[in-house]
Amino acid sequence: MSESQTTTIVYNDKITRQFILASVVFGVVGMLIGVIAALQLAFWPANVSEYFSFGRLRPLHTNAVIFAFVGNMIFAGMYYSSQRLLKVRLPSDLLGAIHFWGWQLIIVSAVITLPLGITQGKEYAELEWPIDIAIAGIWLVFAYNFFWMLKRRNEKQLYVALWFYIASIITVTVLHVVNSMVIPVGLFKSYSVFGGVQDALVQWWYGHNAVAFFLTTPVLGIMYYFIPKVSNRPVFSYRLSIIHFWALVFLYIWAGPHHLLNTALPDWAQTVGMIFSLMLWAPSWGGMLNGLLTLRGAWDQLRTDPVLKFFAAGVTFYGMATFEGPLLSIKAVSSLAHYTDWIIGHVHAGALGWNGFMAAGMFYWLVPRLYGTKLHNKAAANWHFYIGTVGILLYVVAMWVAGITQGLMWRAELPEGGLQYGNFLETLIELRLMYWMRLVGGTFYLLGFVLMAWNLFMTVKSGKAVDGSIEVANIGLAPEKNRKTWRELAVAQPMQVSALVLIVTIVAGFATSLAGGAMLVTLVAVLILIVVFQSLKEGRIGPSWHSIIEGRAGFFTVLVVIAVLIGGVAEIVPTIIASPSALKSTTNVPYTALELEGRDIYIKEGCYNCHSQMIRPFTWEVARYGAPSTPEESVFDHPFQWGSKRTGPDLAREGPLKSVAWHYEHMLDPRKSSPGSNMPPYPHMATNTIDFGDTEGKLRGMRRIGVPYTIKEVQLAESSANAQAALIVQELKDTANVTIAANTELVALIAYLKRLGNPPIVETPEGEEAVPAAEETK
Repeated sequence: MSESQTTTIVYNDKITRQFILASVVFGVVGMLIGVIAALQLAFWPANVSEYFSFGRLRPLHTNAVIFAFVGNMIFAGMYYSSQRLLKVRLPSDLLGAIHFWGWQLIIVSAVITLPLGITQGKEYAELEWPIDIAIAGIWLVFAYNFFWMLKRRNEKQLYVALWFYIASIITVTVLHVVNSMVIPVGLFKSYSVFGGVQDALVQWWYGHNAVAFFLTTPVLGIMYYFIPKVSNRPVFSYRLSIIHFWALVFLYIWAGPHHLLNTALPDWAQTVGMIFSLMLWAPSWGGMLNGLLTLRGAWDQLRTDPVLKFFAAGVTFYGMATFEGPLLSIKAVSSLAHYTDWIIGHVHAGALGWNGFMAAGMFYWLVPRLYGTKLHNKAAANWHFYIGTVGILLYVVAMWVAGITQGLMWRAELPEGGLQYGNFLETLIELRLMYWMRLVGGTFYLLGFVLMAWNLFMTVKSGKAVDGSIEVANIGLAPEKNRKTWRELAVAQPMQVSALVLIVTIVAGFATSLAGGAMLVTLVAVLILIVVFQSLKEGRIGPSWHSIIEGRAGFFTVLVVIAVLIGGVAEIVPTIIASPSALKSTTNVPYTALELEGRDIYIKEGCYNCHSQMIRPFTWEVARYGAPSTPEESVFDHPFQWGSKRTGPDLAREGPLKSVAWHYEHMLDPRKSSPGSNMPPYPHMATNTIDFGDTEGKLRGMRRIGVPYTIKEVQLAESSANAQAALIVQELKDTANVTIAANTELVALIAYLKRLGNPPIVETPEGEEAVPAAEETK
């Protein structure tokens, strides 16, 4: 073909280089914070100040690793691979630059706000509402540039990696928008519009699928692109990749409730979450096998090639994590593992093994090519692999042992009745060795990562930035013969069978028995296989149905949207519909003005990272903490505070158990009241003050989202807070000879802790009626 018939496309690889640099830098930072947090759990004096206590560093660690390290890594991989798969340059370098710098500013804002205690208190979604808006804006910039690239592509068929990228972009958009719905009550303070059970379901619908569609599906797309590239082998099975993709996208979105098994969540939601989590075994392992078997014929290279080592191990860890996830979603297993360190081990097996090793493999392969040189030190890359692997194994094994030990000790009962380990701290003290072992494992992994950073830096230093290019024909995409309309594609046999799958799923979903659940799993699995078979059947003339939609980016994207929304709508809408009636029928009483301020301090200090407020209906939990928690008890909690880890005991019934003086002493010197505790002291809370003048705005905001404060209660918020604080101050003086200012954070926190499990009996003043916020008069 002559030069005039072709065009040279030079890819924008600058943006890939930028995201790789950011990923490596923030990876070191995020992992270092993780090592510090691990040290704080093993050695409490490492909590050196209020800004660097475990409760504030833990969310900074998770945000840094998830959104800064892995986030930047997936953007680098997506920009690099998408341009080459579509044979087109990134449409807008400006939008790409806005995306890069905007994302880094968001990360920096997290680094500033989280240590300051500015947080929503929602796991993996702690950042406050102005930053949430910025995230949405930057994500839309990224999405617009990506879909613009799809529209301008010079390669008609969408390769499997692009399917996963499309699903990731669409689903993360939906997750972020729904979970970020809040009522702002200040520049850096807001309350979730969802409360109690409703908020728990929305949060873990988001939390589980943030792992699925931010940490998993985009990295699977990277797997499907880079493993064939590195091994110089085609993907093992095209059909298996179709099963992997559609089953994963449809099933994943339903599985969130498995994080809330044996809680106050409705049984139907728990059952749905468990069943769909179990079904995830098949597509997840199908994807793992597809990745590993792509290396067939290249296994001999693993001895010498560090890139293939990291990819093979990363995919293996993906298989381990996706085997363990459904296992933990079985109610009986969850009863042992939930709230323990086993869950921490599970999460880190995926984050360090799957995300971390896939990132390392991609970086070692990409950086030399992006700078036109060779990897500086191949031996150092191999050492990184071995050091990192040892680190992961030490970390995960320590957490498995600690978690199972915790679970068994919590439930251990004496032959004559009663708990064998009635003091919660007995279980914590037993785990100290495992906490030190975790620290060693995490340090090993960090050292390996630092070694990689040095190796990549030296590689960059020895080369010069180069951008890839390709010659493409000027004829554009060839027009389709007998192009099928959207209607024809929508009523084709695979779509008909898919509709049948949905109907059967909904009908069988009402069966909550074991037999009904097993039938549901079997039917859905069989019908999914029928859909795939139908989609791959070649027509009498022309390509298969799935081959056609792979060339129709718009139709393909619409199908992804439908597949994702079905599960979300089916799970969340019923709880939203039920919420108003639950508020009307509750006998619970909203928090007083001071208790609400205390709850905000509880969230600010990250207490939810170590304490739960959910007593499960097990004899050993009832014996330890009291009656099982009910949905009504958290109906006014925006956000909910059920927690996901117990480094300390459950607090759902804490109120009547401890005196005001005990709480005061415990917050200033935890080991004086609880010998062996690893809780940090909080002396700053005895001097930091609260402006009760802002409390009225907080009650007004809560009223807008359905909490039945009366107009009078809102207007008298400041005086009410001062009055209740004065009573606590007087009690401290009378019982412990302690003098403290009434407007301190510690007094407010004590008011909140005393309320837990001990709601006051409040009578509505004569003539006063709680009215909807919409009817409030100025």
